[in-house]
Amino acid sequence: MKIVIGGGFGVGKTTFIGAISEIDPLTTEATITEAAVGVDLDARGGMLNPDKTTTTVALDFGRLTLDPSIVLYLFGTPGQDRFSFLWDDLVEGAIGAVVLVDTRNIGACFPAIDYFEDRSVPFLIAVNDFSDARVYDRDEIREALGVHDAVPLITCDARLRTSVKDVLVALMDEILLQYDRR
Repeated sequence: MKIVIGGGFGVGKTTFIGAISEIDPLTTEATITEAAVGVDLDARGGMLNPDKTTTTVALDFGRLTLDPSIVLYLFGTPGQDRFSFLWDDLVEGAIGAVVLVDTRNIGACFPAIDYFEDRSVPFLIAVNDFSDARVYDRDEIREALGVHDAVPLITCDARLRTSVKDVLVALMDEILLQYDRR
């Protein structure tokens, strides 16, 4: 079963997949260079995480075997608009998606939310817990994102396997719920 992990630039998609994958994840990381200024970075070259030195330029891939007959294939999307042309191929055949959100740059996840809504792909919102981010309650986040109450919204720490597992379990619950509604 194919699951897509989407969200903005630097939100933790690669980390999320790496935390749960039973294999060494396939990543397509490239070094962030000065060419990214004005494209992926602001004019000062700044970003939310100044320690971030690489970026995904195509996809991330991980695998998680739940039992011999059920395997999750995790595909992480690139977060920059200039790589959005890859999304259709990455999402084809997906049963659901996780939209990772960083409350320090909440607008960066709008394209992912819009993409999955427009294609009726079941998804949930996972607010990645960054230690330097202001904490908002769920209603504030939901209002800022403009998502309906029916869209699950949970918090997570993309670095922790147990937290990522909780997100994937919640997503599977949402997929089954939507399947039952049909």
